[in-house]
Amino acid sequence: MAAPKKGRRSPGGQGRPGRVLAFILIAMVALTGGMFASGHTTPRLGIDLAGGTSFTLEAKNQPGKPNAITTTNMNTAVGIIERRVNGLGVSESEVQTQGKKHIIVNIPKGMNAKQAREQVGTTAQLAFRPVLMAAPSGKLPEPTPSASTGGKDKGDKDKKDKPSGTPSASSGSTPSATPSGKHTQGRAVTEALKAPQAPKPTPTPTPSGSSSGDLQKQFATLDCSTPAARSDAAKAADRAKATDNVVVCDKDGQEKMLLGPVGVEGVDVTEAKAALDTQRATGWQVQLKFNGSGAKKFADITGKLAAKAPPQNRFAIVMDGESVSAPQLSAAIPGGSAEISGNFTQSSAQDLANILSYGALPLSFDIVNETTVSAALGGEQLRAGLIAGAIGLALVIIYLVAYYRGLALVALASLACSAVLTYTIMVLLGPAIGFALNLPAVCGAIVAIGITADSFIVYFERIRDEIRDGRTLRPAVERAWPRARRTILVSDFVSFLAAAVLFIVTVGKVQGFAFTLGLTTLLDVVVVFLFTKPLMTILARRKFFASGHPWSGLDPKRLGVKPPLRSSRRRPSASADPKEA
Repeated sequence: MAAPKKGRRSPGGQGRPGRVLAFILIAMVALTGGMFASGHTTPRLGIDLAGGTSFTLEAKNQPGKPNAITTTNMNTAVGIIERRVNGLGVSESEVQTQGKKHIIVNIPKGMNAKQAREQVGTTAQLAFRPVLMAAPSGKLPEPTPSASTGGKDKGDKDKKDKPSGTPSASSGSTPSATPSGKHTQGRAVTEALKAPQAPKPTPTPTPSGSSSGDLQKQFATLDCSTPAARSDAAKAADRAKATDNVVVCDKDGQEKMLLGPVGVEGVDVTEAKAALDTQRATGWQVQLKFNGSGAKKFADITGKLAAKAPPQNRFAIVMDGESVSAPQLSAAIPGGSAEISGNFTQSSAQDLANILSYGALPLSFDIVNETTVSAALGGEQLRAGLIAGAIGLALVIIYLVAYYRGLALVALASLACSAVLTYTIMVLLGPAIGFALNLPAVCGAIVAIGITADSFIVYFERIRDEIRDGRTLRPAVERAWPRARRTILVSDFVSFLAAAVLFIVTVGKVQGFAFTLGLTTLLDVVVVFLFTKPLMTILARRKFFASGHPWSGLDPKRLGVKPPLRSSRRRPSASADPKEA
């Protein structure tokens, strides 16, 4: 009994075309539902269509390096800035050199321009410095003999503010740094220092150009709550040498710190990423790795700091003269791997990971110009492109209807299926990977109409060739499929290969064209295999097509079939149609 069922299976491998057709229709409904559920019903647009922000960065020589502005360093800086911007989830951004000392950064509208500006403009050196003193923002009273950061009052304050013994989720909470695979939450030092009090003097190396007393006075009088004071402190710290002590503010202006000489340079960080700790359920953390020399220096400095009392058991990660994080240590961290954990959100953990990964540029830059890009010109070009695409699509439809007649319905339904899949996937890729639609991408989608229509034509012509050889429609549909399938796959493979090469070797807007072309080429294969072929198999069983109606596009007379072959269905004969046997 099983043999006849097996014999009805089509040569194309689709014994139940209705199920295959139902599968792709369900996929289309699911993608459309996901689009509406995500709240995104239109694709994200690139800077040429939606407008955006453009930054102009000017390179400047670093102290002691008068000839640092070279083509190599500028290209390296472009790569780092591009990765830094893309680390924010910004796609279709443009980062390119202009002249010998300028870099242009274009960021599409809809992205967090302020956040991008901070990270794009944050192009000075990254360094790890030990914390010598720490206090909340604001001026401190004059030191008194009884003032101390580690006495009984401090312990009472800790008990009053944090009865549970865990860090508060406020901006003053201090993350902790631990070896990879171990975790120590640690207490929030800055919570204990929120009440104004004099810092405990700590013997520190005297920096060149100023005295220890001057730095302590600067530390006591610094008020990080004002942007002007933070800017002045950052510029002074940025001008300091690696062997100098510096006074800095944290990036939120909530804490000020007196820091020692640089312990580890930012260039020693080889990898940094944000990760969710699912094993110990400690939330988001930043995992970082150092190179060989950096691992040794990091192990030495963490071993020394871990043996000290708060706040000197902390190290600050300094960027552009500001502390972006200042975790505390509980033990030495050997091996070149560490975790920074604490009250991180996903966004703050990713921001810190980006800074650690891409912070150390070979040059320093100033933002000399910031402008808003209008989308008016891009909108006019888009309208012109859509009009051209509509005219081309109309011509394709007219040709299909005039030449293929009833088969044109199959082609148009397949084009509609491809359009739905392409549109929904583009919309969903916006929030997923940051894909943004620009003018070249629209051009790629229009070109894809011809590629998709070409696949249908190849299949239809194979079917018509089989009918010319004397076969009826149902066997013609199945026998034509293997040959058409091979031609379609080869053609689409060539198109996809060209799109992949173009995507790899180009940058900026041209990548949008290549990405769209590659995506629509893959969808062409999906539509032809899962929609066009099963739809033709179903329609071949309908009398309108199977009988060769003049408007079906499969009329034997129009195809040049001899009349005796049409009557062969009524009087089957083995000798009349040997191929059918």
